[in-house]
Amino acid sequence: MRQIVLDTETTGIDPSDGHRVIEIGCVELMERQLTGHHYHVYINPEREVEAEAITIHGITNEFLADKPVFAEVADEFFEFIRGAELVIHNAAFDVGFMDAEFARLKPKRKTTEHCGVIDSLAIARKKHPGQKNSLDALCKRYGVDNSSRELHGALLDAEILADVYLLLTGGQTALSLDANSDLAGGGVGVRRVAQDRLSLPVITASDEEAAAHDEFMAVLADKAGDTVWSRLKP
Repeated sequence: MRQIVLDTETTGIDPSDGHRVIEIGCVELMERQLTGHHYHVYINPEREVEAEAITIHGITNEFLADKPVFAEVADEFFEFIRGAELVIHNAAFDVGFMDAEFARLKPKRKTTEHCGVIDSLAIARKKHPGQKNSLDALCKRYGVDNSSRELHGALLDAEILADVYLLLTGGQTALSLDANSDLAGGGVGVRRVAQDRLSLPVITASDEEAAAHDEFMAVLADKAGDTVWSRLKP
């Protein structure tokens, strides 16, 4: 299954007020493993970025002045996500902005008509009811390093969310069978056992130990009735 972990940054909160997307960051998962493929772009929103939004993501109007407008990157972005399952934290926010951007173009596109959508925030709220489930809170809960995240950034957030999502839904972020590699997030290498290793000794119970065990199990069965051990013992 191809999944795209996606995040956006915007000029403000509500696309119905004319706010626009200014950054898109995506990382690709294939069968729950990061592939190394990603999509990242800054976008000229053709309007001012609100000061409050700048304090969150740090992306200024001056920085965006020479960036492409959404119409110039729409087809490339759409082809990257088309047919994939999108993993988004608070999906309604990002999908709402994406749909508003696509609606300005021809042909008009609706995200859910071309992609599946998974809301990692909804998953987190169901798994951890009554707790904080922001991306930062989940990083702390699952031990994901977000020390480089002083400001929000779409690509950085998507990369962090990918780790959080995999831990949130399965507990394993990656698996490599390379003898010299480490498991992502775990730091434990996968090592092949040498063929000339010493055989491990097999120690069996003595006749006296076996008899003592049978005697104890008989007492237990007398007090508790049938036991699992008696059913398993040949």
